[in-house]
Amino acid sequence: MAMISYVLKRILMVLVGYLVAVLVGLIAVVVIYALLSSLPNAPACFGLMEFTPVAVLVVPPLGMFVYFLTIILTAMQTLVFAKMAEFFSLRSSWLHMFFGAAAAAAGFMLIWPGAADDPARWADIGIIAGAGLVAGLLYWLIAGRDAGFRRPLIKAIPGKV
Repeated sequence: MAMISYVLKRILMVLVGYLVAVLVGLIAVVVIYALLSSLPNAPACFGLMEFTPVAVLVVPPLGMFVYFLTIILTAMQTLVFAKMAEFFSLRSSWLHMFFGAAAAAAGFMLIWPGAADDPARWADIGIIAGAGLVAGLLYWLIAGRDAGFRRPLIKAIPGKV
């Protein structure tokens, strides 16, 4: 019974970690675009991202659409990464950050298939991957630190067995 409750707890932690990480990743995209648009000689398209949060706040269904679209675009690869992390008890933060960046970039490639061939989209891929790094770190904080079934070793106290 304890094993079943532990597995259900891990599934819940993975789900909550993923949903929160997607939300924070979307916020990170906006923050990164806003910071980059303030740089001199920034592309004009970066400036458009300053108005996106306002549009999402004024029209909440648009925000929910963007959130659920992001979930749909990144769910499959994130599920694969989460299964690998849980099965092999992968608990390192940098690995979860890499998984987050890879899942975000792959999701961007799904919505914009020719992005890798278009040099004008390389900056967007980098920004999306950077937001995926942030999302992967947050996922690690919520669910990744205790991934898998391997328990940390308890150090034996000298003189006690």
